[in-house]
Amino acid sequence: MATETEFSFATLTGSARRHIRVFQVHQFLDRFAMGLTVAVVALALTDRGMDLFQISLLFGIYSLTTMAMELPFGGLADSIGRKPVFLTAVVASLISLALFLSTSDFYVLALSFAFIGFGRALRSGTLDAWFVETFKATSPNVDVQPALAKAQSANAIGLAIGAVLGGLLPDIFGPVAERLGFSIYDVSYAASFGVMLGVFVFTMLVIVEKPRPMDPRALRQGFANVPLVIKDAGFLAVRHPALSLLLAALVFFLMATNPVEVLWPTHAKPMLDEGYANTVIGALTATYFFSIAFGASLSPYVSRIFKRQHAMTLAATFTCLAAVQIALALQGSIFGFAGVFILYSVCLGVSETPASSILHRCVEDRQRSTMLSLRSLIQQLGAALGLVLAGAVAEIYTTPIAWVVGAAFLFIAVILTLALVKQLAVEAE
Repeated sequence: MATETEFSFATLTGSARRHIRVFQVHQFLDRFAMGLTVAVVALALTDRGMDLFQISLLFGIYSLTTMAMELPFGGLADSIGRKPVFLTAVVASLISLALFLSTSDFYVLALSFAFIGFGRALRSGTLDAWFVETFKATSPNVDVQPALAKAQSANAIGLAIGAVLGGLLPDIFGPVAERLGFSIYDVSYAASFGVMLGVFVFTMLVIVEKPRPMDPRALRQGFANVPLVIKDAGFLAVRHPALSLLLAALVFFLMATNPVEVLWPTHAKPMLDEGYANTVIGALTATYFFSIAFGASLSPYVSRIFKRQHAMTLAATFTCLAAVQIALALQGSIFGFAGVFILYSVCLGVSETPASSILHRCVEDRQRSTMLSLRSLIQQLGAALGLVLAGAVAEIYTTPIAWVVGAAFLFIAVILTLALVKQLAVEAE
């Protein structure tokens, strides 16, 4: 294997520099379009007459659709090309936005959320693979990691700016939308639809990929392989106790934390003045994403405290998350809520790296893709179950009570990760 040279943007060829800039712009636009709705989606659903249980069901449909479609469509981009699969994902997003804008009916909204999940399953890894392959062709033996970091930075900035603007638009143009007979949140969704059309055009005109022969067997084979992938991954987890404990802990982790991520805007908005509530929600959403990124950057330093015992780091992080989630549920003012919510987001960021490190340590290269697929399935399932349960509890009682119940799942995750610490110690002997 050839030794990779250090990345330097200035020494890259003109085509390589252009390739990075094109992908940065593309990632910014795509995430900007998503960010426009992410801050207001729960509020928009409430405005359409959905209760907390229905909102949770809709997000559960999204998670289950993503889970069901991610494996069958995983190899499709390799077979027919990254660009056509990504364009299909954008079309799915446009259909979802159009359905959302057209209705207040729960069943049509459910179809809209199913299309969101379908689009996410198609998006997964498509143009990322195109970017890496093209970069390696234009800059052979150059370290690609810094180039990916530039793209990921544009991704995060697009999502954050979109979240801020998505919250600002209803406060500015909401009265005009209401006079025309629309919801104030339709402004953000209409803006997202317009930007997503721009993403489609940009992809068509600027993303260049050599056409591949269409293989109608690729999709059929993808669905046929799903049971085999799940069976292989399941057998691998059963034979490896550490993996079983880790995956079980991640299920309870998602059951606890995903309802907070989905329902927090509906809990925070009543604390705010109606005139600027959506703007603050958008700013908090952007802060949420940046705080997770900050937490991820802190993760190596936290790991050093526990002598790089990733399972112990994970157990400590889950314990902190449980305590902070309970504290979040007890907040009655927006300032207290915002401060605790930022701390909660940082803890979420810290938790990402230890879990991934344990998983990659436990599997061999030939098993890695299979186990990552199983992890994705497990996490989506945990998220869906947690949302349905939290939505039911929140509707019967209150959202804070639902979060406190969710914190109990985090304590179960702590117990499982402590068992994982012992298991990894046994395997290391």
